[in-house]
Amino acid sequence: MVLAGVVVQAQTNTPVTAEKPHALVPNDVVEVKVYRQPDLETRARLAADGTVTLPLLGSVKLGGLTAEEARVVVRDLLAQDYLVNPQVTLTIVEYAKNPFTVLGEVQRPGAYEVPAEQALSLRQAIALAGGTTRSGAPGAVVVQRLEQGRKKTYRLDINATGPDEKGDSFQIQPGDLITVGEKAD
Repeated sequence: MVLAGVVVQAQTNTPVTAEKPHALVPNDVVEVKVYRQPDLETRARLAADGTVTLPLLGSVKLGGLTAEEARVVVRDLLAQDYLVNPQVTLTIVEYAKNPFTVLGEVQRPGAYEVPAEQALSLRQAIALAGGTTRSGAPGAVVVQRLEQGRKKTYRLDINATGPDEKGDSFQIQPGDLITVGEKAD
């Protein structure tokens, strides 16, 4: 719309979706600082159970919390018994690696990482490995993963696109082992 030589753009009511903050997981490295308390500064890796060891506090469970939630927990624990109104910062300095492996009839077999905070389909995972070789069989893909402590095997077709066929919608998880089979002659 133009009003007296000024261009006015109409606003749309498109909702803005905020990206979900990262929840701390084992092997994330965090740095905790307390204002004017250099002895309490810590850089530590979260253990497998989601805990981190901090000065004065000992083992503190931070796994599953966002950086802001973890900061509040640390601040509240310090305020409870040790400091008056502590000013705490908590920063994630290194994200845990989320590896998966692609083997078999692909151009570049090896270990790759699931991107942080993003979904990765089976088709995308195989594309990261350079796609299938000429002798690779897109209909003979096997994904092995641990689910609740048990090894589970999925036999998939990466060319399947229907809602029940899972080829394009099957999501890769850290620790998955993907094997692309060979075409039958």
